Amino acid sequence: MGYCFHKRRKFRTFQAKNCYNKKEMKKLFFAMRMVFTPKPVLLFLLFFASAVSFSQEKQVRLLFVGDAMQHLPQVDAAKTDSGTYTYDSCFYLLKDKISAADIACVNFETTLGGKPFSGYPMFSSPDEFASGLKNAGFDVFFLANNHILDKGRKGLERTLDMLDSIRVKHTGVFKSADDRNLSYPLMVIKNGIRIAFLNYVYDTNGLVVEKPNIVNYIDSTEIKSDILTAKLYHPDIIIANMHWGEEYHTSPGAAQKKMAELLIKNGVRIVIGNHPHVIQPLAINSANDSITSVVYYSLGNFISNQQKPNTDGGMVAEISISKRDDDSPVAIDTCNYSLAWVRKFTEKGKVKYRLIPSPRNELEIIPAMTDAESEKMNTFVKNAERIAGKEPINLAAPNLVQ
Repeated sequence: MGYCFHKRRKFRTFQAKNCYNKKEMKKLFFAMRMVFTPKPVLLFLLFFASAVSFSQEKQVRLLFVGDAMQHLPQVDAAKTDSGTYTYDSCFYLLKDKISAADIACVNFETTLGGKPFSGYPMFSSPDEFASGLKNAGFDVFFLANNHILDKGRKGLERTLDMLDSIRVKHTGVFKSADDRNLSYPLMVIKNGIRIAFLNYVYDTNGLVVEKPNIVNYIDSTEIKSDILTAKLYHPDIIIANMHWGEEYHTSPGAAQKKMAELLIKNGVRIVIGNHPHVIQPLAINSANDSITSVVYYSLGNFISNQQKPNTDGGMVAEISISKRDDDSPVAIDTCNYSLAWVRKFTEKGKVKYRLIPSPRNELEIIPAMTDAESEKMNTFVKNAERIAGKEPINLAAPNLVQ
C-alpha cells in the first residue's frame, strides 16, 4: 500500500492510497516536525502506522459445509399451503455465521431436475432449495457428487441453468468441454486474494455422463493437469473439494489419504472432503510454526433426513487466510470448525427440519427443544468432537496420515 498527499490549509494531510513515493513520505515527516509538538507527532505516527498496517493486510474468511441433501420427507416439509416451497426456517439460526464469511461454500448433493420431485435414490429437488441456501449466505456450490446424474442430462443442465439464474457460482460439472475450458478452475478474487477452486467426485453411481456434458471424476492425471492450468491464473491459493471416501466410515481410507497427499504435493493447500455422511478427522501440516496445508477429510451432512448416529449433523469448516501485502504469499492463519445438528421435529402436525448450531442459544430455538432432543444433540456433538479431535492433528509434511 502506498500513500497520496493532499493539501489542506497550512499543512498537508494524507490518506493511504495506491501510491509509492518515499520522497513524499520524507517531506511529510519533515512538515509534521515543523507543525506539531513531539507528543502529538508520536501519537499521530502511531495511528498512521496502524492505519497503514491495516490497509496493507488482506484477509479472507472461508466457510465450508458438507452434504446439502433433500430426501422426500424434507421436500414435503418445505411445501407451503399455497403449493410453493420455503427453506428459510431451516437455516436461520446459522445465517449470521454463514453470511459473515467472505466466501461460503456448500456441497450441493442433489439436482434441480424439475417435477416430479424425488428423494433417495434419484434426487430431484425444488428450485427453492437452492434459493434458500443462497439466502442463507452461500456463494459457491460444489456440484461434482455421485447424485448429479440422477436425472440424466436434462437434470444436470437444468441444475446449471437454475443456479445461473439466481447468480451463484458453481463448479464441478459443465454443459460442454468449451464451458469447462472457459470456467475451470473456478477463480474467485476476494479482498485482493486470488483463489482457485477445484471439485471432483469418485463416481456417479454407475450412471454415464452424456456428451457433451462433463463431470469432473477423480483421476490423478487429470487432476495434476488441472492444477497446472490453475497455476497459469496465478492464484494465491488452490482449494480442492473432494467427493470421496466410504459412506458412514468415521476414519479416512487409504485412497483418501493417498489422494490428499497427491493434491498437496502438487500445490493444493486446502482440501475439503464430503460424501461419507459422517464427520471424519481434519489434519494439518505445519512448518516453522505456520500452517502449510489442511485437510478436512469429511464434513458430514449439512442438512438431510438421515437420523442414525453420526449422520444427523455435520461440521462447519472455518478457515482464515491472509496476505501481508501484494508481494507476500498467502498464509493460512486459522483452520477451525464448529458443529451443526439437524433437528427433525413436529409442529402443528407437520414435520419440520432446522439446523441448530453448537453451542446453542436456547432462547433462539423456537419451539424449545425437548429433553430427548437435547440429549440426542449432545450425543452428536460429543461423538463429533471425539472423531474430529478437539485440537487439530498436527502432521509432518508431506504425509497426511492419522
